Amino acid sequence: MANYIKELRALVGHKPLILNTAAGILVNDQQQVLLNLRTDTHNWSLPGGYLEYGESYATACVREYKEDSGIDVKVVAPIGIFDQGETVYPNSDVVQTITELFLVEAIGGQPLQTATDETLKLAYFDFDQLPPLLNQQTADTLVAAKAFLKNRSE
Repeated sequence: MANYIKELRALVGHKPLILNTAAGILVNDQQQVLLNLRTDTHNWSLPGGYLEYGESYATACVREYKEDSGIDVKVVAPIGIFDQGETVYPNSDVVQTITELFLVEAIGGQPLQTATDETLKLAYFDFDQLPPLLNQQTADTLVAAKAFLKNRSE
């Protein structure tokens, strides 16, 4: 069921919704995390997005990562589920997202070189020097990812 969110919004307008999302953490050799600058809010987030009806979190993560970054990834490990916080988009849509976060590994594709309808640009950042983020949930996922990566390397 393509465009599930658009169809749902057509029915409920700007009424607050609870929606499911998936996101991935991709780190480079310097242990920096890849973020995308969003076209809708003009702040940074992890590549990822809303599940389509019938889609799993892992499948959505892989699909959305490609859409947001141009990079093909595979899911390596689940990091956690995040369900706190609210996002108000510029068009007045309000959502509480339930996000499953995954560690991902690049397996192909090429990072976007030009802006798309969802991503203005991509950049790697140190976990301790992050740019303005989409919301508190994004910040929370990055804190959890940093701890997950640290535990994994010990």
